[in-house]
Amino acid sequence: MAKKPTARSEFVLFDIVYEDDSQRSNRKVPADLLGGLDKDEPAKTFIMEQDQAIAEKSGVPPLQIKSIRRSGK
Repeated sequence: MAKKPTARSEFVLFDIVYEDDSQRSNRKVPADLLGGLDKDEPAKTFIMEQDQAIAEKSGVPPLQIKSIRRSGK
């Protein structure tokens, strides 16, 4: 008998809106960073670090994050 597939919760997806009103959807954040008293605040820090690394490689300054929310909400 086949097993039921289990939900994979390795990552949580977030939608990001930047200061210029551009949007990036489905940004992956490791699920183990989230929860506890900080709830989703570590996701913003994680994404800001990703954006900084991308900016260093591309030579374009990173945009400031205006809002962050879980995808699908």
